[in-house]
Amino acid sequence: MKSKKSKLHDPVYTKDFRKSLRNSLTSAEAFLWNHLKERKLSGRKFRRQHGVGHYVVDFYCASEKLVIELDGEPHINPTAEERDEKRTQFLESKGLTVIRFENKMVFDLLQSVLKDIEDHFIENRKVEK
Repeated sequence: MKSKKSKLHDPVYTKDFRKSLRNSLTSAEAFLWNHLKERKLSGRKFRRQHGVGHYVVDFYCASEKLVIELDGEPHINPTAEERDEKRTQFLESKGLTVIRFENKMVFDLLQSVLKDIEDHFIENRKVEK
């Protein structure tokens, strides 16, 4: 029996893995990070390679409860898509909003990507009726 409740954000058992991912960002992650770090996007603080449960997400903004995932070639197949969907369902079950972009979009349509991220800030989210 566990005596302590497991930590949802940045659990200890993912620390080394998260650190190794931060030290080896993909080119798309590094490019987008340059536009998110140091509160460059609307003053919001983003973290890279943030742990949520047993998952490590590409970028996370705690104040907005927003997860940003970048998908490259390895994500474009039925098995990976199913795995990504389960991951998204888990994250959303924890009250987080998840948005995904293909790596190519980050390079080709950066301003659109940044606008889409801002559109997902809590104050800008569309209320569905």
